[in-house]
Amino acid sequence: MALTGRQFQITAGDHQATIVEVGAGLREYRVGGVDVTASYPEDSLPPRGAGCVLVPWPNRLRGGSYEFGGRRFQLALSEPANGNAIHGLARWVRWAPVVVEQSALTLAIDLVPQTGWIFELRVEVTYELHPESGLSVTAVARNTGSWAAPFGAGFHPYLSTHGAKLDDVTVQLPARQRILMDSAQLPVGVQTVTRTPYDLRRGRRLRHLRLDDAYTAMTDRYAEVRSRGGGARVWFDEAFGYAQVFTLEDVTPGRHGVAIEPMTCPPDAFNSGEGLIVLEPGASWAGRWGITPV
Repeated sequence: MALTGRQFQITAGDHQATIVEVGAGLREYRVGGVDVTASYPEDSLPPRGAGCVLVPWPNRLRGGSYEFGGRRFQLALSEPANGNAIHGLARWVRWAPVVVEQSALTLAIDLVPQTGWIFELRVEVTYELHPESGLSVTAVARNTGSWAAPFGAGFHPYLSTHGAKLDDVTVQLPARQRILMDSAQLPVGVQTVTRTPYDLRRGRRLRHLRLDDAYTAMTDRYAEVRSRGGGARVWFDEAFGYAQVFTLEDVTPGRHGVAIEPMTCPPDAFNSGEGLIVLEPGASWAGRWGITPV
């Protein structure tokens, strides 16, 4: 069996995607046999979060520690180098198939109480392909427990550079603000992007710029990654008020990628409260995003 468990393929016209059982992540998305996302092999783990579903929080929590409902919680430090808990609790768990169709797949997980997380959530993610508009992803989370739960969600697709080096890739994101980070990649402030190298609103050729930055105050909810070989647009609805842009030289050896990560909240939201969703018992949240080749 593949390291990421069962491999679910969906198709629509020339569009084909593979979603994995472990983490419910997007392993590959291709159109006419050409990569739209930076794919990784079946016998590998997702490199640097490639395609992963990030719940019940995206990005990082400082020291893996947070306070909620008058109690202090301590999570395992899943990013030991920086002393953080990163990208939630669902990345290394087998998700169960709920709906399996030719062009659509729904996977679900029940997040159970554990050390640092005493809450209960059911999360379902549906991937669907359309022969013209491409890939859409719908996520729904519901509090199945007895008390309120903190919640955030994010997704981690890498878009292919179509063989181009990062220097020759153009990234566009219509966001007015960039979140400033410290050495542990956690927020310390907000900067207006005007007249800075981080202004991506009209599209910027990366050249020597490398990014691992969160953006907000978006005037439109999309990001595009383009090179001479092709490109794609990541779009997302109003459930996602933040987007992380992460450039990576080698997602897999010799294959570069740019991660466009729609997020409901910025890093460390369990501590700052910024963008934090609180799900009361029985309450639910839903968000939708997708990838369209351009």
